[in-house]
Amino acid sequence: MALSSKWQTLLGEDGVGMTLASAATPPGGGGPDLKADEGPWTSAGNIAGALRTSSATAVTELGAASEGVTGGTTGFASTGALTEILGTWTARFGAVRDECGRLDGALKSTGRDFGEREIATKQKFSQAVIEQPKNRG
Repeated sequence: MALSSKWQTLLGEDGVGMTLASAATPPGGGGPDLKADEGPWTSAGNIAGALRTSSATAVTELGAASEGVTGGTTGFASTGALTEILGTWTARFGAVRDECGRLDGALKSTGRDFGEREIATKQKFSQAVIEQPKNRG
């Protein structure tokens, strides 16, 4: 089946194909040595957790630093703008804090899942090798 000219432009002259697991590894990877390691996911989760902590600290410090600003700027035209800006930055840091907290748990959970699946897959392959019937000939 021929591809339309638009698809041929996107996919190249050869189009797309299908490879079997038993076929040679295509250029660019995707070989049988692909492993799902929990390390990068856990590390990313730790970074998200650290960002959550620092953004929570930023919200607290921003609030503390701005205490009394409105009282000390009474009569200035910028008082309203300062109050508005404080509210938007507090909301932004709060959103970052919340998202990093969510990512911390999600990334670590994904890492655990990958690690558990890798172990389960290795065990299944080990069992399959042991349980292979002998050739009768």
